[in-house]
Amino acid sequence: MLEQEIDIIKQGILNEVEGYEFYKLASKEIEGENNKNSFLELANEELKHIEFLKELHDRIKNSSDNNFSLEELKNVESPGIYKWDKIDKEFLTLALSVYSIGIQMEKDSIDFYEAAKLKTKYKEAIELYDLLIRWERVHLDQFSKQYDLYTKEWWSYQGFAPY
Repeated sequence: MLEQEIDIIKQGILNEVEGYEFYKLASKEIEGENNKNSFLELANEELKHIEFLKELHDRIKNSSDNNFSLEELKNVESPGIYKWDKIDKEFLTLALSVYSIGIQMEKDSIDFYEAAKLKTKYKEAIELYDLLIRWERVHLDQFSKQYDLYTKEWWSYQGFAPY
């Protein structure tokens, strides 16, 4: 593969590291074991992405030609669905902020991989970017639903009807 594709994978790793650090920090700031665990689960999901991308980077970098196969990636599943408990009232604003930032991070990642698709000439790279986009969209959907739920709770706690 071209150096450009390897650079995109390296940037993807950095993006996931930033997400990991962000969710780890959020877990330290919020009270309640269930709330902490929800953010730690998000951080651990980012670690899985980091490991996946690092292994892929090493395989490509150690390849003797400019082609690589994504056959083994066809069975890689999208990240799992999170199960969040109801968040404590006093930490609802923090949770809203975390999910709002998380939503933007996922959108930025999708945009990054969409742009990468337009710059590559390799079918395998396009397939990889499509896989990564699907993963990011799963997170985006999950975060958006959680954000919407927390927004309704927040408005309710502020005394605004009908929430």
